[in-house]
Amino acid sequence: MLRARVLTALVLVTLFAALLFLASSFQWVLFAALVAAIGAWEWGALIRLAAPGRTAFALAVAAIVVSVSPSGLLDAAAWPAQLSFALSALFWLLLVPFWLRGRWAVGAASGILVGVVLLVPTALALVLLRESGPWVLLAMMAAVWVADIGAFFVGRRFGRVKLAPSISPGKSREGAYGAILAVWVYGALVLTAGFKLSPGVVGWLAFGAVLALLTVVSIMGDLFESLAKRQAGVKDSGKILPGHGGVLDRIDSLTAALPLAALLLALMGLLR
Repeated sequence: MLRARVLTALVLVTLFAALLFLASSFQWVLFAALVAAIGAWEWGALIRLAAPGRTAFALAVAAIVVSVSPSGLLDAAAWPAQLSFALSALFWLLLVPFWLRGRWAVGAASGILVGVVLLVPTALALVLLRESGPWVLLAMMAAVWVADIGAFFVGRRFGRVKLAPSISPGKSREGAYGAILAVWVYGALVLTAGFKLSPGVVGWLAFGAVLALLTVVSIMGDLFESLAKRQAGVKDSGKILPGHGGVLDRIDSLTAALPLAALLLALMGLLR
């Protein structure tokens, strides 16, 4: 199991890095659409769609991504993607907290709509953040990975109070605090050492608040998929990645954090 997990991780990292830095804009759009399509196929299983429905849903999600992405088939402007980021932010900030508290279930129709909100903005964020620079996208994704690592180690060592015991018993409030702290440290290093910036006190406070918000939202993304899997009675969203489960298992936190990060950068005029 460990060997398969390590080998899969090495292949994924190599492939992702090659595409991130070497692929053309349209090739990257196709990659983002493929990720969204596989995620849609897995999500379709979680909401109990039959195979033909899952296939149609996956193809529809991929078609939306390829069509409305800048550098996609229609060479669309950035506003459709930015609108999807705003819708994603509303979903995660205003609806998901109540969803997790009430542990709502989804039917096929509502599940399809939720799946679009989960996957299309994420794929479009992959496209627009990469157009702002591969390192910008990598920095945003790394923040989510750092949050996961911080939550794991702090939770393992100091975790006492369960964060959401009926959804994901292994997560603790202490782990969530560790995630925020780890992302703060990471963000400070990226800002000062990577981008050579030194904001004032107000700038640091605003930057810290944004990082904390992104971290909390990424945790909600993880919990949301955990709830969907628990309701579907499965451990993993799929089996396409040996040792890791499915694509949704790997991007659950990113589905919440990346669109919000892209929206915030767009509002600040920093997103191309």
